[in-house]
Amino acid sequence: MSCKAGQRHHPIRIRQPRLTEDLPGCGRPAYPLNVCLKAPDLSAWRAPAAGIPGIQIFDSGLSGPDLVITGMVHGNEYAGGHALEILRRSNPVPLTGRLTLLLANLEAFDRFDQAAPMNSRYLTEDLNRLWHPSRLQSDEHSRELDRAREILPFIERADLLLDLHSTLWPSDPVLIVPPRRRSSDFACILASEEHPAALVLTDLGHHGGSRLIEHPRFMAIGGTGRACLLEAGLHWQPETVEMMVKISERFLKDAMRIHFQGRGTDTKQPAEMAVVTDNVMARSGDFRFVEPWVGNTCIPNAGTVIARDGHDLICTPYDKCLLIVPNLRPRQGQLAVRLARRTAVHLNS
Repeated sequence: MSCKAGQRHHPIRIRQPRLTEDLPGCGRPAYPLNVCLKAPDLSAWRAPAAGIPGIQIFDSGLSGPDLVITGMVHGNEYAGGHALEILRRSNPVPLTGRLTLLLANLEAFDRFDQAAPMNSRYLTEDLNRLWHPSRLQSDEHSRELDRAREILPFIERADLLLDLHSTLWPSDPVLIVPPRRRSSDFACILASEEHPAALVLTDLGHHGGSRLIEHPRFMAIGGTGRACLLEAGLHWQPETVEMMVKISERFLKDAMRIHFQGRGTDTKQPAEMAVVTDNVMARSGDFRFVEPWVGNTCIPNAGTVIARDGHDLICTPYDKCLLIVPNLRPRQGQLAVRLARRTAVHLNS
């Protein structure tokens, strides 16, 4: 899958007649299941005043934007639970409008087991693949789909939404936005506070279904809803919580300017933007990167071999190619890596 984001110099996938002996490779590394962060105490979220588990509302009582910060869309990504609990305790009532803090998948979180931390990502299906009307309005039912419908009213009224996530494999922070100028402007404001600025990425969506940031509220042409997804760092690391809290506080500080003026406070640190050109899928059960790449690594030259997929070599298609959140142990049919190039303009399809 690709888009017209510049001229290619080299094919991505090259079929080899046989496996080569001299191709370097790191093999398939073990999952980095280093749980350095205790599960948060979320007792205050079980029966909140809002009446729906996982929802905390801070209303100024004055007309203004609806702000939403979501965390734990995946139950085992509980750094987001820590971050939202820190925010909740600070009593973050906005000057005007309303702030909703939303822990999306408490039920999956409740099944977290440190001995098997990957098993509580979701209960029946991925909650971050369900946000297209064809799923939300269908006659289907699952634990996650029913939960999506329960929290849908808070999403449909959001003017600004920040969705907090973490990653299994090492990656520098990245803010992912739908292909709408208003959302990339929003993310650039949040990214510009970092030194160096965090990457703002427009991608090709997810082949498994629509993510929360791709709900029609944020995808509508000419609409006003803005959304971005923060990949803040590794699961189960204190530094990831710190990044989430920092970006959330930046969001709350500049929410009024972002909503009414489309910009934040002045900053001297411009955000770096990139656009995904290709999603590389694992076609075999033997997909191996030649190095354990860290997310956002820039590969200088087109034609550089970055992985082997069975008999195929996987190469960079252009110079200065960015590797976005490489999955170092993809299963057959899974997304292995996104390839992206830097851009000076926002994608607004």
